[in-house]
Amino acid sequence: MITYIIIFILLFIAELVYFHIADKCSIIDKPNGRSSHSTVVLRGGGIVFLIGIWVWSLFFEFQYPWFLVGLTLVAGVSFVDDIHSLPDSVRLVIQFAAAAMAFYQLGILHWSMWWIILLALVVYVGATNVINFMDGINGITAGYSLAVLIPLALVNLTGVFVAQSLIVSTILASLVFCVFNFRPKGKAKCFAGDVGSIGIAFIMLFLLGHLIIRTGDITWLIFLLVYGVDGCLTIAHRIMLHENLGEAHRKHAYQIMANELKIGHVKVALLYMVIQLIISLGFIYSCPNTMLAHWVYLIGAFAVLAIAYILFMKKYYHLHEQYLATLKK
Repeated sequence: MITYIIIFILLFIAELVYFHIADKCSIIDKPNGRSSHSTVVLRGGGIVFLIGIWVWSLFFEFQYPWFLVGLTLVAGVSFVDDIHSLPDSVRLVIQFAAAAMAFYQLGILHWSMWWIILLALVVYVGATNVINFMDGINGITAGYSLAVLIPLALVNLTGVFVAQSLIVSTILASLVFCVFNFRPKGKAKCFAGDVGSIGIAFIMLFLLGHLIIRTGDITWLIFLLVYGVDGCLTIAHRIMLHENLGEAHRKHAYQIMANELKIGHVKVALLYMVIQLIISLGFIYSCPNTMLAHWVYLIGAFAVLAIAYILFMKKYYHLHEQYLATLKK
């Protein structure tokens, strides 16, 4: 416990030091077409996730070195991208290289099954970017991360699949970030930036990878279901609209809640957090521990969320169309 208190204090201090550096170097987030904010805010506060893993490694003897290198690589490039925009091709190459390092750490980088590995890498990188796309309002990244990490920690108590200290340290980093970001619109001290959203995505997917490999059960991806439904269905919606997926937008359900419906950022972030926690805890404690039951639960939960998403968009998407029309005037 004393070690964790020390880690929390160190991360808190590191975040304050970063704010001083970001302020001096003008590392800021200016509003754009995707933004749900209207004022300039410090960017890159999510670097605390990367710092948290480095601090954890120093305290716990660098247990996962290749994972650490991959995380540092992908978060580092994302941080550079936060300051000076990089080509998509550069970021994708780095993301695939970092994912390969995570796979090597997980012990699944066997080129005899190259096509399965390639598919898994595409899913890993794709999921990383979907989680990044979901970072658009105050509190949603840190709050949702806690909704994923807490169930992982609970599962790890009953059947260890990864060092518990790694999960706890990541939770501490999320709590530190919450202090400065889980605030009403206009009150956030900083935003996560790509370094934060990409970094925490990389960490969560690595943890889930451990769990899936240990149990041989891919349905544990249900821990990311809420983000998955909103992120993937929004991408599908944009494809149907023949939009450039690389352009900034505000079409996610959470963005329409925050922007068009004027629901507070904290309330929307809490909604996503609570729904994911309910689904995950139900999966852990209420669902029978059989493959069939897990798949039925996953498909059922996906169907409910997908229907809810479609009904929500049918009722409120016209408000976003009205917003887009005002931009053209």
